[in-house]
Amino acid sequence: MQVVIVGGGLAGLRTAEELRARGFSGQITMIAAESRPPYDRPPLSKQALAGAAQPGAMPSGPMPSGPMPSGGMPSGPMPSGGTQPGAAQLGELLAGEADPARIAGELDTTLQADFAALGVDLHLGEPATGLDLVPPGPGGLGGSTAAPAEAGRRGGPGGLGSADGTAGRVRTAHGEYPFDRLVVATGAEPVALPGPGRQRFLRTHEDALELRARLRPGVRLVIVGAGWIGAELATAAAARGCQVTVVEAGPAPLAGAVGAEVGARTIPWYAAAGVELRTSQPVEAVEDGGLALAGGGWIPADEIVTAVGVRPAVGWLARSGLQLDNGVAADEGLRTSVPGVYAVGDCASFLSLRYGRRLRFEHWDVAVQGPRVVAANILGGHEVYDPVPYSWSEQFGRMMQYAGYHADASRLIWRGPDGGPADGSARRSAGGSAGPSDDGPWTACWLSGPRLVAVLAVDRPRDVMQGRRLIAAAASVDAGLLADPAVPLRSATVN
Repeated sequence: MQVVIVGGGLAGLRTAEELRARGFSGQITMIAAESRPPYDRPPLSKQALAGAAQPGAMPSGPMPSGPMPSGGMPSGPMPSGGTQPGAAQLGELLAGEADPARIAGELDTTLQADFAALGVDLHLGEPATGLDLVPPGPGGLGGSTAAPAEAGRRGGPGGLGSADGTAGRVRTAHGEYPFDRLVVATGAEPVALPGPGRQRFLRTHEDALELRARLRPGVRLVIVGAGWIGAELATAAAARGCQVTVVEAGPAPLAGAVGAEVGARTIPWYAAAGVELRTSQPVEAVEDGGLALAGGGWIPADEIVTAVGVRPAVGWLARSGLQLDNGVAADEGLRTSVPGVYAVGDCASFLSLRYGRRLRFEHWDVAVQGPRVVAANILGGHEVYDPVPYSWSEQFGRMMQYAGYHADASRLIWRGPDGGPADGSARRSAGGSAGPSDDGPWTACWLSGPRLVAVLAVDRPRDVMQGRRLIAAAASVDAGLLADPAVPLRSATVN
């Protein structure tokens, strides 16, 4: 059996590792759009810009964050990025650093993987351009002249054989890759703003190199988007002496991720860091020399970074026959609409039995956990992927950790130093408790009826660890106990 993995990020690598760990001895081919071997993306918006990333290491401590960069491959040219920089280009980018060699090592987040030992045929710098699916038949590929897999790899203990699924070919500009099983792990690509001006993104290793080289004292940096990535970039840029302005179309930072009420709790953090924050401000266009605002405003800028979100990198699958629905539509086992084809990572929208709807997450955690289910099911298993989503973000000197899914929540409960809001007013969430009264550690808890469904903890790691377990257990909680920060979350449950 031949397995082709399209996507050279963490999700693709983990799928290959899981297949080998489960005893698969067949052929594995990995096709990656980027010219770099798989690398870790979360540090690109965190330690890398501040110069603290460690080469070749998986993140330690909390699992990394939300719209975190994870394995991705565009369906055409990326808005930015490109091939791996050579020594001359790298030296030029790091020319202003006190110790360029050390910084170059810190910025290398390549994952430790021995592809020869894994028996993976790795093809770098080959974006997929199309997918041809054909029903099983003699040869499995409808008359393809491509060399078939070895007989021992197409069936028997090493695999299931192409007769159990739909075979096909992945097309790139360099050739065609036949498969018996296909894993789509192409990740996501950044959304660009209109306008002729230069806009940068923070998605790839090259993006991080380019940005770090330009984050110098006095540089006027405008960041469009106050989500997870925008806030992390603003944190790093302000620390490096840039004049930072963040423009957000929503009413508060993180409004799209955690809601305006909770996101508003982070507004004072920007001013304290010397960052100008403009909320409820749509953008008209990126122009040369600055940002044109809707309504006629203008913000001059030396550099503009767009951080308004990403979209699944699935353009190459148009007219392939795969069902697309906010990415590649997959069931609870990460199987797509076509037998023998699986989807995992940022590009996969999966059916969650826990939440009763189709979901797609852009978290590092999905690239770690999902491949276990894909590998098991490729080899004949019936495993279900139904996680309690988890992400984390470091911004303005604080650790934010989120677990769960709150879209269907009916009540918001705050856990803080006490039950009063920061300004002394009687602000309360609908049906919930008042917000925390100061800028110390706090936690927002979302309930659906009596059940805890999501938590966002700021510098309260124990809350998110215990909360995630309660969410997984579908536990009912006492709202009064939940609001008391002196009561451990695990002790707030009711029978």
